[in-house]
Amino acid sequence: MSEQVAFRGWPHCRRLSNGTVDLVVTTDVGPRVVRYGFVGRENVLCEVRDEDGITGGNTWHTFGGHRLWHSPEASPRTYQPDNAPVSFDDGERSILLKPRVEETTGIQKELEVSLDPIGAGVTVTHRLTNRGLWPVRLAAWAITVMAPGGVEVSPQTRVDTGLLPNRCVALWPYARMDDARVRWGDRFVILRQDPAVRQPFKLGLSTEAGWSAYFNRHSVFVKRFPFVPGDAYPDFGVNYESYTTDFMLEMETLSPLCTLQPGETMQHVESWLLAADVSYPGGSEDDIAAVLADCCHLDLMQAGQVL
Repeated sequence: MSEQVAFRGWPHCRRLSNGTVDLVVTTDVGPRVVRYGFVGRENVLCEVRDEDGITGGNTWHTFGGHRLWHSPEASPRTYQPDNAPVSFDDGERSILLKPRVEETTGIQKELEVSLDPIGAGVTVTHRLTNRGLWPVRLAAWAITVMAPGGVEVSPQTRVDTGLLPNRCVALWPYARMDDARVRWGDRFVILRQDPAVRQPFKLGLSTEAGWSAYFNRHSVFVKRFPFVPGDAYPDFGVNYESYTTDFMLEMETLSPLCTLQPGETMQHVESWLLAADVSYPGGSEDDIAAVLADCCHLDLMQAGQVL
């Protein structure tokens, strides 16, 4: 069961812990996961300190942490304020957060977080329900805002498609391909968060590997997520996106697009892992792959891939 705690100025938060890691969700606003880390150690998620304790109002706030959106991105659809209290249900090692229906979109979000009994594993289930009167075309969009100063490693597709292309990369209008923070490798795309660079950068990838990793603060955070071959995805067909500016880096996963009928629910599930006492190795892609395989037990030989 979770316990009530105050965190970052929100008095009604819920904390889950298994003695190895803990996580904190808000019920004053959200649904948001605002902390994840080893017990007694730093939060690996971004904390936007000048937004601590904010509630109410019609302004959307970053807040940091982990949130659920729905894609494609548009304003005002995407930026519905989530500043109101959230109801919750406790499980044995889980908590389900259920905010009010979004008045403008008719979509109701749910965020369920389950902590493994031992170790650092977390399962995050995202649900979208159409409470409106007409069908809505959308994809679930799960966004984890990471603390500054780290390095993200995302695998490139290595499927052998013969004479046909095998990779899709989406870039946003403000993203420069020669940005010094990004390294376009053979196996990986590596993106460095730089607190000194405010200019935003965003990319999207289509990756069957179904994971991305973020090295920071002597640990590595790994997100695992599904890929459904043949299904349509947003933003030129990508299922993973990353955005960075001076105070954070966002790790974003996407479900396939679907037409959600009134009353229907869709869900998108991520698995989180945190490994301690690990630093970004730099060096060659072989060095990076070796560290990830050793500390996170990632299977870098995906079916149909040659790494």
